[in-house]
Amino acid sequence: MIRSLMLSVFLFAVSSMSMAGVSAFNMRKGVTDTSHQVYNLHMIIFLVCCLIAVVVFGFMFWALLKHRKSKGAKAANFHESTKIEILWTIAPILILVLMAIPATKVLISMEDNSEAQMTIMVTGSQWKWHYRYIEDDISFYSLLKTSDDEIDNKVEKQEHYLLDVDKPLVIPIHTKIKFLLTSDDVIHSWWVPDFSLKKDAVPGFINEIWTNVNDAGTYRGQCAELCGVAHGFMPIVVVALEQDEYKTWLADQLKQKAILIEKEKQSVGETLSLEQLMAIGEQVYVERCAACHQADGKGMSGIFPALAGSKIANVAGDYKTHIDIVLNGKSGTAMQAFKNQLSLVELAGVITYERNAFGNTTGDVIQAEVIQLILNPVQQDSQSSVQSTDQMPEQSKEGVKQ
Repeated sequence: MIRSLMLSVFLFAVSSMSMAGVSAFNMRKGVTDTSHQVYNLHMIIFLVCCLIAVVVFGFMFWALLKHRKSKGAKAANFHESTKIEILWTIAPILILVLMAIPATKVLISMEDNSEAQMTIMVTGSQWKWHYRYIEDDISFYSLLKTSDDEIDNKVEKQEHYLLDVDKPLVIPIHTKIKFLLTSDDVIHSWWVPDFSLKKDAVPGFINEIWTNVNDAGTYRGQCAELCGVAHGFMPIVVVALEQDEYKTWLADQLKQKAILIEKEKQSVGETLSLEQLMAIGEQVYVERCAACHQADGKGMSGIFPALAGSKIANVAGDYKTHIDIVLNGKSGTAMQAFKNQLSLVELAGVITYERNAFGNTTGDVIQAEVIQLILNPVQQDSQSSVQSTDQMPEQSKEGVKQ
């Protein structure tokens, strides 16, 4: 009977291993060599645990059946056994050492990011990811694509609810990629299960991880650190492409970058009307600001300040302070810096919109030229100095009309 029980448990463990790859309750096998190593290590440890359970519970049930009172068994009067004490001390140590050997090999492999073929800087911020391709000098923000109506149950939820972004990270397969992780504000954690990658992004520090994806496809993850009220709205999407497809994508990104730079130069010399800036600003506000400050600008009491007549956000006060908050964020709050996230026209538009919406009637029209002047201070006497708005040239002062 005992042998049959032990055999049944053993066969269950073996069958579990064979079916684990398709089980929804088991770790994913993943698409990298590292994820395969982690998966195999997990299954080895699982089998060891099953075998230990078979031995321990098998012996326990055998003892209960063999030495039960109904068969006339009497309890032995003894305590302590040096041999048994040594045995059950050494046996677990040996088991742990044997498990530690393959685990150490996997951990060493996971930390070996030498000979990387490309490097990507990953920066977490509340609540989005910023990716910068170091060698190619291109960068972009990756934002949640799920609409507010889906979140508020006003429309049907899409297939990848809360796990889709407007611009995914794109990488080539069969390429060793090193990721440098940091954060703009609080601790985030970059986690992609199919790569067996999970590393904290800590403000002021740079952590390193690497991957080498074997199969082309789309892989999803999330921020795995409780980083604030919108923690659940910070997904990760990675698109792995064949080498040729990636080169085509990269060439297109470089072309788009050149076009955007040229547009930025042209926008500085343009003077847009209040109506034009309001239209641009409203679109930016809905996409970037409404989640916190709400569509009506009334904010969330105790969490995000209102923009309607707000003295805190200064949207109805001094425009220079308002611009500084939008560009550089506000220390100690969830308000982040948008100077690297939006174009000059978008920055001018959203600031103009906030100063003339939600009942605010400043009449201010902020032009892209003003934003550029603040972002790129005038050089005087070969020394860097920030020229105040009061010292702006006359043509620059005209960038703010009341």
